[in-house]
Amino acid sequence: MSSVLTTPSITRRSLLGGIAASSALVMLHPFAARAAANQAHLRIMETTDIHVNIMPYDYYADKPNDTMGLTRTASFIDQVRAEATNSMLIDNGDLLQGNPMGDFMAYEKGMKAGDLHPVMKAMNALGYDCGTLGNHEFNYGLEFMFNTLNGANFPIVCANLTKGQLASDPKKDELFFKPYVILEKQIKDGSGNSSPVKVGFIGFVPPQIMVWDAKNLEGKAQTRDIVQAAKAWIPVMKEAGADVIIALSHSGIDGTGQSERMENASLYLAGVDGIDAIFTGHQHLVFPGPKDFEGIAGADIKKGTLQGKPAVMAGFWGSHMGLIDLLLEKDGNRWKVVDFTTEARPIFHRDEAKKIIPDVKDKPEIVAAVKEEHEATLAYVRRPVGKTSAPLYSYFALVADDPSIQIVSNAQTWYVKQLLEDGQYKDYPILSAAAPFKAGGRNGADYFTDVPAGDIAIKNVADLYLYPNTVQAVLINGAQVKNWLEMSAGMFNQVPVGSKDVPLLNTKFPSYNYDVIDGVTYQIDLSQPARFDLDGKLVNPDSNRIVDLKFNGKPIDPAQKFVVATNNYRAGGGGKFPDIAGDKVILVAPDTNRDVIVRYIHQLGTINPSADANWSFKPLPGTTAVFESGPKGRQYAASVKGAKIEDAGDGAEGFAKFRLVL
Repeated sequence: MSSVLTTPSITRRSLLGGIAASSALVMLHPFAARAAANQAHLRIMETTDIHVNIMPYDYYADKPNDTMGLTRTASFIDQVRAEATNSMLIDNGDLLQGNPMGDFMAYEKGMKAGDLHPVMKAMNALGYDCGTLGNHEFNYGLEFMFNTLNGANFPIVCANLTKGQLASDPKKDELFFKPYVILEKQIKDGSGNSSPVKVGFIGFVPPQIMVWDAKNLEGKAQTRDIVQAAKAWIPVMKEAGADVIIALSHSGIDGTGQSERMENASLYLAGVDGIDAIFTGHQHLVFPGPKDFEGIAGADIKKGTLQGKPAVMAGFWGSHMGLIDLLLEKDGNRWKVVDFTTEARPIFHRDEAKKIIPDVKDKPEIVAAVKEEHEATLAYVRRPVGKTSAPLYSYFALVADDPSIQIVSNAQTWYVKQLLEDGQYKDYPILSAAAPFKAGGRNGADYFTDVPAGDIAIKNVADLYLYPNTVQAVLINGAQVKNWLEMSAGMFNQVPVGSKDVPLLNTKFPSYNYDVIDGVTYQIDLSQPARFDLDGKLVNPDSNRIVDLKFNGKPIDPAQKFVVATNNYRAGGGGKFPDIAGDKVILVAPDTNRDVIVRYIHQLGTINPSADANWSFKPLPGTTAVFESGPKGRQYAASVKGAKIEDAGDGAEGFAKFRLVL
């Protein structure tokens, strides 16, 4: 793509500073300020992965949070529109699930035909031009999704979600949504004259929804490979007269090589001829930016390009607004892109003391639009369901047996035992697999479960278990139990014996894939390399990180059969755990894991969540490793069972650093 304009560096602070200096003074984007008579500036703004976080409020912690909220991102919309001659606003999916407001709307209020979801209220008020689907749109079922999205005053596009089996030609697929739309927009050129430009938007969802939401989609839908669908439909859009084609890709950036039905396919989507720009999402990361995608061939983290084409990923929960600015030039009767800039603009920053400083205020109109649902959600999450005799926290869930995981495992075992007690699997031992969902990482230093002793409310249960997964159980043997744990142990870097303060955690390994299995005892030998890679491929067959694995105090029999209670995501193959897939499922329960925890707590009245220390790290003399956790975890460090944890000072971006003495 040629560049006809040399653009000076623009930072968020310079833009906001220019705006703040005078309400009448707006710093125009250079494309808007310098466009020639046959040129025009078009700015396209993105939100992505909102997950019902309309308000800057953490319902789990029941307190405001300045790092999130569409009401904050919405304030950027007026600013960035003022910086541009012409602009459009899109959303890249994952709107309907992700916090208690989403659960309240799905489980308490419900969405009948004609109802208006608070997300739609907000988005309609902000004047979105187009949107696509995210994988979490399907979590509450197709009827709920359609009743909600029918309230949108803008088109929703998705080119790779079909109503049935895939056709031989993608263009013959029977789709749930339009694969694309071409919107004709009147734009002003550099001389102030108006003329139409035809902007095409095409959308994509991860094919893996067929695994993650099989209970809602099996027999009702199918998905096609993202790149395959794009190659079929982009020429059609060109023939239909699109001047500019924008891909709305609810799919992340993965540079490990293109594969069929790839989850994070945006890098390879960029290679499809005819696409001019790509908006990405799904991974809850930021692009362009200094760290999240460093080292991926074809991804320019400074310029913000994938295979040379402008691309943006705008964080999550409204944390950023993605901006792609295009300089268009008239070529006969058609417009073409001749230059671009990209930016992911955050709604907050941290000062030198690492304190969060909001860069924008709430947009009052959006706050007013969702006031009723916000207040109803607060009442919903504050309902008490029981008591806990000890604190529930997840600050050390990745380094020691943990009370926040223990209570989930206890509830799952209790529930599955009841369902199987009169059936063919009643005599099999029941194990339970559970993972920490709130364990810091990319979501920040406050992203941990922390429930004091005393009353437990629904908000606390939602805090323990973030997702509306349903309970399932699989039947596997002892060897497969070991491999399940070996895959989980990919959470850790290799720590050579005698080394000092080696980084402990593999930052590429998501915490929700770190399963602890209760009902057995075991140790993890960190001196060994990981047996499996992130895709579940056997890479070190001679390595055995899981040692001293026992059931009922005796070495586990590789051939013995076990029922393992888990969730629909893991049982269906989510996380690519070896040998764990739908063919192992022997129980598909009707209840969500969250509901089971609520019922368990309600039945007991008062729970004792103390961890039973059924796993630990194998001692490595003279060896230490370091990891980061929330600074509030310091009060619990000395009382953690089965691990010696020391305070090692401050970490980055508000985290505290801890030392694990091995």
